[in-house]
Formats: sequence, C-alpha cells, structure tokens
Amino acid sequence: MKTKKLIIPYLLWMFLFTLVPLALIISNAFRGADGNFTLEFFRKALEYRSQFFYSLWVAFLSTSICLILAYPLSYFISRSSARAQRTYTMLIMVPMWMNFLLRIRAWVLLLQNGGPVDSLLNIFGIDAQLMGNTTAVVLGMVYEFLPFMILPLCTVMGKIDKSLIEAAQDLGCSKLNVIRKVVFPLSVPGIISGITMVFVPSASTFLVSQYLGGPENRMIGDIIEMLYKSDRNTASAIALCLMVVILAFMVIMNRFGDEEAVGI
Repeated sequence: MKTKKLIIPYLLWMFLFTLVPLALIISNAFRGADGNFTLEFFRKALEYRSQFFYSLWVAFLSTSICLILAYPLSYFISRSSARAQRTYTMLIMVPMWMNFLLRIRAWVLLLQNGGPVDSLLNIFGIDAQLMGNTTAVVLGMVYEFLPFMILPLCTVMGKIDKSLIEAAQDLGCSKLNVIRKVVFPLSVPGIISGITMVFVPSASTFLVSQYLGGPENRMIGDIIEMLYKSDRNTASAIALCLMVVILAFMVIMNRFGDEEAVGI
C-alpha cells in the first residue's frame, strides 16, 4: 500500500502537465468561437500539409544520418574500458550543457556567408551556399539530436556479453560477420529506442529551421508557434494531427521491437 502511494505525485504531474494541456488542445481544435463542434480548423490545417510532410522528411533524414553516425561510434565506445567509456560519454554530453538556442546560433555563425566554414571553402575556390537550405537544417538537427541516438545504443551494446563475440570470432566469423550476426541483432532494442528518441523531437522541433533554413524550409513546429499567436484553434488542430502521427510511429516502433525481441 505504501508503495502505491509513491506513484501519486507522478499521477498528479501527468494530470496537470499532460492530460490538462491535451484536453485544451483537443477543445481548441474541435470547438469554434460559438462553442459548437466544428472541423473547420482541420480544413485550415490542410493548408500547411506541405510543411507537415517536409517536417517528417527532414526528421527521417536526420534520424537516418544519426543512426549511421552513432552505430559505429557506439560500438567503439562499448568496447572501450570503463574509464574510457565515462570519458567519451562526458564528451558527448558536454554540448548538451549549453542552451539549445545558443548551440543553434553557433551553427549560424559557422555557416553564414563570410563565416569560418564559408571562408575556408572559398580558399579552395568553392562557392557554397551553406545557409537557408535543407542541408543546413538537417545538419543542425543531426548536431542537436545525435547524443540521443548514441546513448541508448551505448547502453544496449555495453550489455552484450563479450564472450558471445569471442565465441563468434573463435568459430571463424570475420569482424563484419560478428557485427552483422551477433552485435546487430542484440542491439536492435537500442536502435529502436534511439530512432524513437531522435525522430519524435525532430518531427516537432522548431527554431532550427528558422535560424538555419529559409522561408521555404519552415517546419511544422515553426508553423504551430507562429499560428498560436494569431489562430490558436488552427495551431491546436495541426498539433493534434502531429501528435496522432507521432503516436502511430511509436506504436509501430514498439511492435517492431517486440517482434525483434521474440526473434532474438
């Protein structure tokens, strides 16, 4: 009985800061100025479908790049000594100590015309437009969310029994086959967790595209922020659609994870 009481603060927290805001969003999305039920705001939300699909595409690209970069790095860290693992983890987390906005502003200073990266490319005769495009947005997203892919992968890979890897090597498996047949199947839970932790905030984030992208690179999070100041009902309808898509994505990833776990 005493143990059950410990969950009360959590339930209160979830009620006040999750269920109540969600109820307000649903109310704003389906209720007009006269207080009656309406789907008018969802019709208006369709006007921003291009930004909606663009956000999902950028989130997919960012998540894929994060996975490609994080997987070998996580494997290297997990095979290191305990002291080295703590050092590498700290180095990965150091940028997260800085404010989110400051980190984005730092990328603006690096990529802007006449900035360090642009000046370096000009030395080699390369005239590249680094700002105001999807490439800059994806670069900023990968920088922001890469740690969220590395950490779950490191955690899962660190729990893989080294004797399994040694046994595979003794049986004649090459390093590539060891990763493909032993490490990868056992690291699937970390992959799924990392993909979820990167894709969900990537799809709904804002500010990154505002600073690194152009007017045509606006993401749905920026649209929601902009509309909330003038048309709260339409902003709520868009936010509700985004939540449904993210919820469906999480359900699919969880089911895929359960199937992989059974297969393993």
